[in-house]
Amino acid sequence: MVTDPADGRIPALTAQAQQRMADVRAETRKHPDSGPEDRSLMERCIVSPAGGPVPMLPGPYNNNYQFVQTPGYVIIVIEMIHDVRIVRMDGSPHVSSKVRQWLGDSTGRWEGDTLVVDTKNFTDRTRFHGADENLHVMEKFTRTGADTLLYQFTIDDPTAFVKPWTAEIPLGKSDGLMYEFSCHEGNLAMANMLNTARLAEKKGK
Repeated sequence: MVTDPADGRIPALTAQAQQRMADVRAETRKHPDSGPEDRSLMERCIVSPAGGPVPMLPGPYNNNYQFVQTPGYVIIVIEMIHDVRIVRMDGSPHVSSKVRQWLGDSTGRWEGDTLVVDTKNFTDRTRFHGADENLHVMEKFTRTGADTLLYQFTIDDPTAFVKPWTAEIPLGKSDGLMYEFSCHEGNLAMANMLNTARLAEKKGK
């Protein structure tokens, strides 16, 4: 998927990012199940795998997306963990950098027949492949046929990667339905994981 750099590999993490990720892993080992905040964002039904649906990477299942276009917005509905991205198309600037969001703040514009989406203001918990809150994602959606889109994205995070990188994925139209991903507070998985951790502590494990 990686088209730049030419070797097809994601650039290395900076020394700062490597240390930050090592600290995260150490903290996770120290407190793997103290509370729900110690579990992954996907297990908490907050965002999809790989740090979230920005950029849009395929996973093992629930890879459907639905695009809805209105005069002032493009809405991208993600089947996995029922995420919804709202892209402002009115030319307004990004919100204040003090406002951090799981999916970032997205603005869009048209360059000919290509939809360009500019997203920043992520949280420091997104961690896409080691990225941090300085992650900046530029996406391009270009129709290449009646049933196909070319999806391209560039990752720029100078405090996480030694240089920016770009990848692309072909997207095909589906006639299937979007299904609910029932990840919600009524599920028992989180309670069961934490209860098991408390039992293990009582047994000294």
